Amino acid sequence: MIPSPIGKVLSILRKHRVRALLMGGQACILYGAAEFSRDVAVAVLASETNLRRLRLALAELRAEPVYVPCLERDALLRGHACHFRCHVEDAEGLRIDVMTVMHGCDPFDELWNRRRKLTLPAVGRVNVLALPDLVRAKKRSATRTGPWFAG
Repeated sequence: MIPSPIGKVLSILRKHRVRALLMGGQACILYGAAEFSRDVAVAVLASETNLRRLRLALAELRAEPVYVPCLERDALLRGHACHFRCHVEDAEGLRIDVMTVMHGCDPFDELWNRRRKLTLPAVGRVNVLALPDLVRAKKRSATRTGPWFAG
């Protein structure tokens, strides 16, 4: 069996105790959608402690930034997404998208309180955006792109 690059990323985020919610296409797949996704999108708490943990996880994944802005609290809170490309064995080339604010969605703490906890083989427990929040986030991202579409 070929190891999943998604599982590798989620395991490392979990190992570093990053407070993150799986979202995007991979979350849709966990809910049973027939979706194809070649990246991992996560919403993260933009606290200094959590971002330090995230940076450690990204370092272990040998993830390099591929777009601007840099992974900074202020950029995340303005609604920007930070993008990385992994260069670690079993996840080579996998993109990770990190964000905190999704326009049209509630603040991270409220999303966290409504999260679903799913167990995946070889990964363990994964925190996933609740289905209504995931639908809202996917709908907004399909109709608007970028933080300049505040709403």
